[in-house]
Amino acid sequence: MTIFSTVGLFIALSLLTALLLAVIAIKPWLRAPRTHSKPLDNQLLGINVAVFRERLAELKTDKDSGIIDEHHYQNQKLELERQLLDAQREVTPMVTPGIKSRLIIVFWVPVLSAMAYLMVGDRTPVFELWASEDKVGQVADDLLTGKIDQPPAWAIEDGNQLISAMQTNVYRHAYDYNRWMRLSELFLSLEATDSALEALSRAYRLSPDNEEIAITYAQINFFANKGQLDENSRRVLETVLAKNPQHEGAQMLMAMGEARANNFDQAQGWIKRLRDSISAKPGDHTQALSSLDELSANVTMQQQQASEGIEVTVKINSSLMPLVKADDVLFVAIRDVNGGPPFAAKRLPISAIKQGEATISLSDLDAMMPERTLRSARSDKVQLAVIARISHSGTAIAESGDLSGNPVVIRADQNQANVEINQQIP
Repeated sequence: MTIFSTVGLFIALSLLTALLLAVIAIKPWLRAPRTHSKPLDNQLLGINVAVFRERLAELKTDKDSGIIDEHHYQNQKLELERQLLDAQREVTPMVTPGIKSRLIIVFWVPVLSAMAYLMVGDRTPVFELWASEDKVGQVADDLLTGKIDQPPAWAIEDGNQLISAMQTNVYRHAYDYNRWMRLSELFLSLEATDSALEALSRAYRLSPDNEEIAITYAQINFFANKGQLDENSRRVLETVLAKNPQHEGAQMLMAMGEARANNFDQAQGWIKRLRDSISAKPGDHTQALSSLDELSANVTMQQQQASEGIEVTVKINSSLMPLVKADDVLFVAIRDVNGGPPFAAKRLPISAIKQGEATISLSDLDAMMPERTLRSARSDKVQLAVIARISHSGTAIAESGDLSGNPVVIRADQNQANVEINQQIP
C-alpha cells in the first residue's frame, strides 16, 4: 500500500464520518412534520391564548366592580373569542427547508471538517509515520513476531523509519508481551537503557510468570542501577526464587546485589547455595565452581574493607521535610577539610532515608580514584570532613535550592559520624 492509497483511505473515512455526523446533526430538521400542509406555529398561538385570558379576566373584574353591565360584558367576551379564532387562522406556517438548503449543509460540513483538520497544525510527522508503515511496516511486524532475526539491508537505510514502525506496531498489540520483549532488545542494541527498561517492565506486567522476561528485567535493572538491587529488582528475583529456588541466574544476581549493598553475610549465603546447586549437577563444573570461589574471596575482601570504613548517620531536620521530593538524590561524601576530591562518596535515591534518617557506610569500596582512599588518608593523618546534601537535580555539584548540612570534622581513627541536613542552599 502506497502513501497515496493510505491518504486516500484516510480522507474517504474522514468524509464518511463527517457526513454521518452531519446527517445526525440535522436529522430533526430533515424530519419536518408532514401531517399538515400548513403547520401552525404553536408558540404564537399560545401567546394569543395567554393574552385572551388576561383581557377576559380584566372584563370580569370590571363587571364585578360595576364598571360595565352584564350585556356589555357578554358582547366584549364574544368579540375576544372572534379575534382569537381569526388569529389562529392567520398564523404564519413554518417553512420546510428545500432540498437545495439540505444539500448545501450536507456538503459543507465534511468539507469544512477536513479543511480544519489539515489547517490546524503541522501534519508532517503523521505523513512520515504513514510513509514508514508503508515502507517497513511488514518488516517491523516480522521482527516483532520472530519470523525474521535481522531486517533486510534496504529496511535499515533509514533507521528511524524502522524504529517508528516497530513502536507503532507494539502499541497496536499492547497486550503481546513477546513484542514488548523484542522491542526492549532493539532499545538495548541502541543503548537506550531507559526505554528498554520501560518495554521490559510492560512485558513483565503482561507475563509475570515468564522466568526469561523476569530475569532479563531484573538483570538490566541491576546493571542500570550500577550493580545495586532496588526494591523492584529484588521483588522480581524473590518471586522467581519462590517458584524456582534453584534458579542460578536469580541466585547470582542476589549474591552480587547483596555484596554491593554491603550485606556480605547474605551474599556469602547466596554464593554457597549456588555452589551447592552446581555441585549437585552431573558433569564437570570446575570452571563455574572456580568462578564462585573467586567471587566469595572478593566478597570477603570487600567485607574487610568495609569494616575499616566510616558509618555515617544522616538526619533531616523536620522543618525541611516538606521540601524533600520523591525524585531527589542523597549525596554523602568524606573529603579533606581543605578541599579536593572526596576519598569516598555515595549517590543514593531519597528512598534510602526512612522517617527522616539513614545510615550509610563509606569505605574504600566507595573511593572515586584508586590512589585516593580512606586508608591512605588515615595513614597520612589527613583531617577529614563528612558532608551530606539532598539534590533536586541529581547532579554532584551543589545548586540553589538543594538541602545540605554543615560539614562534620572527624578524626583519622574515627569510625562513626552524625550529619544533620538543616539548611537550604540560597
